Amino acid sequence: MERFPHILLIYTGGTIGMVKDFKTGALKTFDFDKLIKHIPEINHLNCTIDSYSFDAPMDSSNMNPSAWKFIAEIIEERYDDFDGFVVLHGSDTMSYTASALSFMFENLRKPVIFTGSQLPIGDLRTDAKENLITSIEIASCVKNDKPVISEVCLYFEYKLYRANRTTKINAEQFEAFASPNYPPLAESGVHLKFNTPILYKPTNTSPLRIHKKLNNNIVLLKLFPGITQKVVETMLNIPGNKGVILETYGSGNAPTEPWFINALRKIIQQGIPVVNVSQCSGGSVIMGVYETSVDLQNIGIISGNDITTESALAKLMYLIGEGYNLTSIKKWFETPIRGEISEIPV
Repeated sequence: MERFPHILLIYTGGTIGMVKDFKTGALKTFDFDKLIKHIPEINHLNCTIDSYSFDAPMDSSNMNPSAWKFIAEIIEERYDDFDGFVVLHGSDTMSYTASALSFMFENLRKPVIFTGSQLPIGDLRTDAKENLITSIEIASCVKNDKPVISEVCLYFEYKLYRANRTTKINAEQFEAFASPNYPPLAESGVHLKFNTPILYKPTNTSPLRIHKKLNNNIVLLKLFPGITQKVVETMLNIPGNKGVILETYGSGNAPTEPWFINALRKIIQQGIPVVNVSQCSGGSVIMGVYETSVDLQNIGIISGNDITTESALAKLMYLIGEGYNLTSIKKWFETPIRGEISEIPV
């Protein structure tokens, strides 16, 4: 007897889980026990589906590391019972959550697909149905008795991305996400086409590990022309600060004023990691190419390479939470561990 993949649908909150009460016009939370009634097309998928909903669905603006841990634990507890997982999440912070889960899961060998929508599932022009149906289909894809996808991904508007490569780029268009520095893992058209050469392929057989100790005592400092010494020093010296993501210009450039470099040098000397990421949506940090980044390189700033800000925050929370010292954090941050950055050519 043919065995169909068993998929768990996890609803955390967000627009995709809302339906409109046509009598009042108000939005209300979707009852996933009645999924087939709202989306009968799901009957045609070659899989079986169970669902789990947060008791109190969260707007994604309220997402935090505690909620990330809860999502991870839902998957951990049911990992052996399901072949794939689809997480329904508000789009505003989806890239942050999905990036965090990618670092929290070590030795993942099953698909975890994040998706959502710009319009509620009950709207006539909704993008929710396509996003949901295709995400379930992708999570169900098997080749040679193994899942086609074995990593944390994000699916939106006909494209499947590596989750920790994504960023939200539009609040109104259906094409809400982009992956500026890494191509889509799959595209959905008449056929579902996977970009097989770039898919993550597990090579070890170690059991799944969940890393739950995230440290979110992190400062995100975005540079702008005219930023003052007081602002920089105040942010860097916030009590309890354990790490800094520094959003610089272009390929990693920053002011060369002595006060700025000295402020960064002092906190690095305290063992606090500072990661250099670009404000540009595409491209990479390459310190030392311009004079305006030579000093950053010399004082021990960590290169974020072509990582997104969302992924950088998640990765730094993970590495600090694991208890690594400054030297180890620099080593592992500049090394791809979940496909979040590109290999630097030698």
